[in-house]
Amino acid sequence: MRSVVVDKLSSVASGLDLGREIRVGEEIPSEEGVLVAVEVLNDKSSYNRLELASGRMARVRSGDIVVGALGHRKALFGYAGHVPESVKRGDVLQLLNIGGVLGVCDSVNATMGPPFDVRVLGVVLEFPYLGERVGIPARVGGEALPHEDSGSLDLGGVPVVTLAGTTMNSGKTAAASAIIGRLRHEGYVVDAFKATGVSLRRDILAMEDAGARNTAIFTDFGVVSTASHNAPGLVRAMLRRMAAAGPDLILFELGDGILGAYGVEAILADEGIRSAITCLLLCASDPVAAWGGAVLLKKEYGIELAAVTGPATDNQVGIDILRQRVGVPGYNAITHSAELGQFVARRLNLSRS
Repeated sequence: MRSVVVDKLSSVASGLDLGREIRVGEEIPSEEGVLVAVEVLNDKSSYNRLELASGRMARVRSGDIVVGALGHRKALFGYAGHVPESVKRGDVLQLLNIGGVLGVCDSVNATMGPPFDVRVLGVVLEFPYLGERVGIPARVGGEALPHEDSGSLDLGGVPVVTLAGTTMNSGKTAAASAIIGRLRHEGYVVDAFKATGVSLRRDILAMEDAGARNTAIFTDFGVVSTASHNAPGLVRAMLRRMAAAGPDLILFELGDGILGAYGVEAILADEGIRSAITCLLLCASDPVAAWGGAVLLKKEYGIELAAVTGPATDNQVGIDILRQRVGVPGYNAITHSAELGQFVARRLNLSRS
């Protein structure tokens, strides 16, 4: 065990009471969610920032000591990587996302260049036993994921709005924020969560900024990257928790696209979750993606779209095509945020009374 002074505590480690000076050990469990301290070995001119535990973004430089978490990533527009079979001090890994996920990079997106290489310094230790200097490996998340069956979901009548996307960066968080902001101004209480993806808190921070009362993300349950085996259970747990707090509605965002590796398809295939969804909005990159997404959702899951938002609605041309070819209205979250929120309120039959 030795001391290490940390320059940057990444957001994947949010919720842990770690100071600038931490203790690290050399016996490192090679498991998702284990926190490790690393030294950055190179500089980058793009994709060179890290989301800190505070929510701020900071530039990463060669020589920085960073705390991140072992995990996998399978992003279409980003780096893909996995947790190695073993990890020891001195090993070189890669920084797979701006939330601080660390692993062996398998695939590089050419627009981002090579990832940051990092040298492992040791596993971060925490000391849970009062009065004892016995350190154990620190892990992501403050609570265990409760067991969830696959039956029906009783949310006490609380309506649920779901935002799905045709791909990454299709405007889901912008739409979520627009809806939350508008409904908050109308006097409604909205609770919101991020259901799938790889650890990064900026989306739920944006929801909080828009006025969501309670927020959550899968990282809170110790999950660095979602997958088909854990995503439905995560959604069920967060829906139950938020419904128990009595909001006027729950909104949740499905990170990545409806075709992807983060478990979105497993969530939509869960009959109990599907039955709980009152209104599903599709964030589409273009009209063809919107048409294909509508067909896929209807054919595979029996889900009828309520509306489309995202870049496909950036002007009237796209909105007209959506009405004519997809058969649903389009609302742009940037230019017509109030209309988007009002549409959702009408769809849910919300009433201040």
